[in-house]
Amino acid sequence: MTTADIPRLAGTGLDLGYDGRPVATGLDIDIAPGAFTAIIGPNACGKSTLLRALSRVLAPTAGVVTLDGVPLADIAARRVARRLALLPQTATAPDGITVSDLVSRGRYPHQSFFRQWSRDDERAVREAMEATGVADLADRHVAELSGGQRQRVWIATVLAQETPLLLLDEPTTYLDIAHQIDVLELCRRLNREHGVTIVAVLHELNHAARYADRLVVMREGAVLAEGAPSEVLTEEGVEEAFGLACRVVPDPVSGTPLVIPLGSFAEEGAR
Repeated sequence: MTTADIPRLAGTGLDLGYDGRPVATGLDIDIAPGAFTAIIGPNACGKSTLLRALSRVLAPTAGVVTLDGVPLADIAARRVARRLALLPQTATAPDGITVSDLVSRGRYPHQSFFRQWSRDDERAVREAMEATGVADLADRHVAELSGGQRQRVWIATVLAQETPLLLLDEPTTYLDIAHQIDVLELCRRLNREHGVTIVAVLHELNHAARYADRLVVMREGAVLAEGAPSEVLTEEGVEEAFGLACRVVPDPVSGTPLVIPLGSFAEEGAR
């Protein structure tokens, strides 16, 4: 991927909300091009709302989201879909659809009247299913799968889209710990080896610290802090954002910050 292919996504002065209920006001964010950014923060702080606005699913009531310097609202939908892909927090598959058919829908932005299904499409679908470990489920109906299997199928669908920017809203939801790590390793590989810019909403702080290059910490609809995990995940920062007393030590494997909640154990240890 060349420098010109790396997308630049930003939001300036964003007011976001639903049905007149404000979620964020005057929010500014500039996604680091070519990086793996994790958005973290307590429940209902606006993480998913921000991701929806950055993907054009939700229109800001004020402010502007830009992609490569152009207002996102001014770009044709198909062109946007060739530059960024969104995995929403909840996605519903059509009744009776098989895994291979659903993943194939990720190629829709690349189709046109003059360009029908091609070998490139076949390759992209095959590689996406292999990367997410769902190739052996190709002929199964999506409705028959477990929650974790369905989540991996949806990830395969956005991977098949082959965009230089991936927006993932809680991609490890429904997954057991082994598959959580598989997904995060895949994200890191896509970022490091293929230059894909990744923005993911994550709940597990230690996973975010280990795999992401940058963290964006949100609280009450605002960006509280952003930067490298070592700069953001301090004991004071975690307590300010989450109201959680903790200790932060180096991860013995990765060297990244490891957040250890104290809870009642702090009192027991003092006795």
